[in-house]
Amino acid sequence: MIFRSIPGLARVSLLVCALIFLPRGLACGAGQTHSKNVAVYLDSTAEPILFAAREIRQALEENGLIVAEKPLDQLSTNGDSIRIVLTVKDHSDTIRTLLDDGGNAVPYLKPQGYAIRLTDPNTYWAIGADLTGAMYAGLHIAETVQLEESLDKLVDTFRNPSIARRGIKFNIPLDARTPSYDDTGDAAQNNYAEMWNFDFWKEFLDDLARYRYNTLTLWNPHPFPSIVKLPDYPDVALDDVYVTRLPVTAELHREWRILEYWDVANMELVRKISIDEKIEFWRHVMQYAKNRGIDIYFITWNVFVNGVGGKYGITDEQGNLETIAYLRQCVRETLLTYPLLAGIGVTAGEYMQHRDDEFSKEKWLWKTYGMGVLDAKKKQPNRNIRFIHRHHQTGLAEIMKEFGSKYPDTFDTGFKYARAHMYSSTKPPFAESLIEEIRWGDPGYVRAFLSNLPPQELTAGYHMGSDGYVWGREFTSLEPESPRELEIKKHWYNFMLWGRLGYNLNLTDEFFVKVLNRRFPETDADALYQTWATPSKIVPLVNRFHWNDWDYQWMVEGCFDQEEGFHTVRRFIKNPTMQGSGIMSVPQYVRRHLAKKPMTGKTPLQVSAQLRNYAQTTLRDVANIRLRARYFSKRLRLTLRDAEAMAHLGNYYASKILGAAQLHLFEKSNNQVSQESSVRHLLEAQRHWQNYASVASELYRPQLLARTRKLDWKEILEHVKKDVEIARNAGEIIE
Repeated sequence: MIFRSIPGLARVSLLVCALIFLPRGLACGAGQTHSKNVAVYLDSTAEPILFAAREIRQALEENGLIVAEKPLDQLSTNGDSIRIVLTVKDHSDTIRTLLDDGGNAVPYLKPQGYAIRLTDPNTYWAIGADLTGAMYAGLHIAETVQLEESLDKLVDTFRNPSIARRGIKFNIPLDARTPSYDDTGDAAQNNYAEMWNFDFWKEFLDDLARYRYNTLTLWNPHPFPSIVKLPDYPDVALDDVYVTRLPVTAELHREWRILEYWDVANMELVRKISIDEKIEFWRHVMQYAKNRGIDIYFITWNVFVNGVGGKYGITDEQGNLETIAYLRQCVRETLLTYPLLAGIGVTAGEYMQHRDDEFSKEKWLWKTYGMGVLDAKKKQPNRNIRFIHRHHQTGLAEIMKEFGSKYPDTFDTGFKYARAHMYSSTKPPFAESLIEEIRWGDPGYVRAFLSNLPPQELTAGYHMGSDGYVWGREFTSLEPESPRELEIKKHWYNFMLWGRLGYNLNLTDEFFVKVLNRRFPETDADALYQTWATPSKIVPLVNRFHWNDWDYQWMVEGCFDQEEGFHTVRRFIKNPTMQGSGIMSVPQYVRRHLAKKPMTGKTPLQVSAQLRNYAQTTLRDVANIRLRARYFSKRLRLTLRDAEAMAHLGNYYASKILGAAQLHLFEKSNNQVSQESSVRHLLEAQRHWQNYASVASELYRPQLLARTRKLDWKEILEHVKKDVEIARNAGEIIE
């Protein structure tokens, strides 16, 4: 999803400073010092600087240096210490010292931007536009030490963010009584308690900062009973955290429409915690996020009143005045309770009526959310409360007329730029879904995708995420860490690519090769870079060929959707390709082939060949890495197995697409050779799925996916086999 800023509205930034001094040069060589002692001078009250300093300390100590931290007021310009100065541009005394020492002037820095300056003989200056920029400058230094094992590679440079806001969309399951958008999958059920674990958020937010994300949007249809107390509705607040005891199946509606699922008697207590403790918990999380340069938002769907239980006459009826008053108070009290909450957002659905009266969608949203913000600003007039209004099931003109034109602070609209399939085209024709199990990583794809976003004057930022998956702690690995890894740890490369390239689109492939070299010192990083990127091209190409707009309509790793189930070879015949992809559908190809007319785009045969090439190249490269690796870490072994699984999936779709093309040729021409060819290709597809299922089942246990169905590769094999029978039993179609 991208955010579009509304021009002319206020923005704010934060400026603080710190200084760090340490020696230059970690390895022996010309012009380098052999000192093993590092003096770090810093402002110990600047938490983001402390985080960056810890990263620098760790990097230096890994290279054998001794680091001592000292208060900034003990800083001395004399002596032989090699210095790194970490500060903000507005700290005039420090900048004056830089210039007096012969350093180059600092250029214009946008919020979050930074500059690196070197002065003779041994001083490195890391200068941020603000606190976040200074933290990023420190992380830049730490990363240079980690990747180069030396400070010699640091040069005068500056960075401004390529995209101002780089965010994660996080559907948050707070409680079975206040579930997220769709908790009918194993990911939510396994992560309710984790959402109330502060250690989880510390690790998650630290990684977001390292990857240069600065926005975290927490999505829940109605989070308020789990996060705030209301003076006029005291009985709505929920103590404790519960999960359902009832079975969660693919047939269960995402809104828990079966009443038994809302009955506390059918729930299990997983965390004893009062509403006051919950409030302190989220204040602590928001403070920690602020200390990592990350803004937190709550974003809702409407009209939902989950967790209220019919109290005070509150219902999900759009015209209910008590509901309007209640939600207005929810917004006011949430903002007043959480001074560090950056903003709030809404979706005009998916449970709202299309009305033309005083309770129309946008009028209702203004009466509740808009007025709630205004109420909060009466008590906090100087606070800028950013608002995100999704452009979903509503219109921009109506949004601006009834809401945006009245809103006093920064107002953004959110648009699903890639519908529900981010991994499809780097330039989608519309103006999210993540790969949930297999490790993905293609820097070229991410770079092209982000480069094709609308221009900066229209795009305030982006966030990526899933409507049906919770990026909490992984729960399917058959070789788990203890405790189990966070999803952001398992998928570190994926998250890193979208965050780091969002901040700096000019990061080169060479940089990512160096990152891989540090993570996987036992193998050739250049070879691993290509071996990871190649299978990562498979899912986007399959999605472009077999296009379905929304996440519940297509799950590529399982070849199924929520409503129809498995997508048979016949579905591959009739399914459209992605608009603007330049790919011909099977019927389009067959018509022109039989009419002996030139093709108008990439044919299914060419798509198949491209998928086959990706798959075969991956299998070859994986084999080469295994042959040449100096040793095998668990991390490398599992990464290569993921690549191998994706290669088998690519081979499966390559054969299935050929089978679909040949089957339709037979049905339109009654050419028995085409039918035999279709059967042969679909038998090959079956063999490839067996290989895919074998590898995936060795790595992961099956899981129920919200928005679609159960992902069990061996069970799906039975559906794969039926494609062969469809082709064998097919007959000529007479039109």
